[in-house]
Amino acid sequence: MAATDELPANARALVIRQDEQVDAATDLARSVELLRAVADGSIREDRVLRLATPVPTVAMSRRESRLPGFETAVRASRAHGFDPVIRPTGGRAVAYDETCLVFDLVTREDESSIGQAALFREVGDALVRALRGLGVDARVGDVPGEYCPGEFSINARDAVKLIGTSQRAVRGARLLSGMLPLGGIHSFVAVLTEVNAALGLDWDPATFGSLAAEVDGLPRRAVEAAIAAEFAGR
Repeated sequence: MAATDELPANARALVIRQDEQVDAATDLARSVELLRAVADGSIREDRVLRLATPVPTVAMSRRESRLPGFETAVRASRAHGFDPVIRPTGGRAVAYDETCLVFDLVTREDESSIGQAALFREVGDALVRALRGLGVDARVGDVPGEYCPGEFSINARDAVKLIGTSQRAVRGARLLSGMLPLGGIHSFVAVLTEVNAALGLDWDPATFGSLAAEVDGLPRRAVEAAIAAEFAGR
């Protein structure tokens, strides 16, 4: 699938850095492949972190696909140059492209596992530590009017959303996915304005944040390394 980072023997997770770009449907399918591989034991590590560079994508949930305006949202996505797909996790529509960092964290589950809400909180706290280490005033919590709203969103300054996370579980493993914009956001705001209007969902475009707007000039590799360090051990 991708290159695997070399980590110390006591690392808490396997890190897979996917630099090559694949179509949106294939990229989302890789998330599910990892989920099932951890669940069935094909991957023996208890945690796997995938860091990916995506193509222009509007990822919508299964629930949104049943809304009356879904086909209009699909057409709007394509008109803006984004590939509309149904994502395997929950949440609401999100737009991203190669200027964003997409990540999947897959954790093995058993009777002692912490569960959905606790994993949201644990990952949220870890992402906040990573971003603060990069100089961002990052916090856990939703911003009123944000896209794909959720109490475990990662925001900057309580003003703009930086990262949203969503989950899916199967017997034996749980997948948590998220996306962080690293650069400009104009194209995302433009497509989400039309997509959310088609789906009948309210949001405030001013709440769409980006890492570049908080700290200028951070290399992608530095961001990836900061996130990986929180999940895979320093």
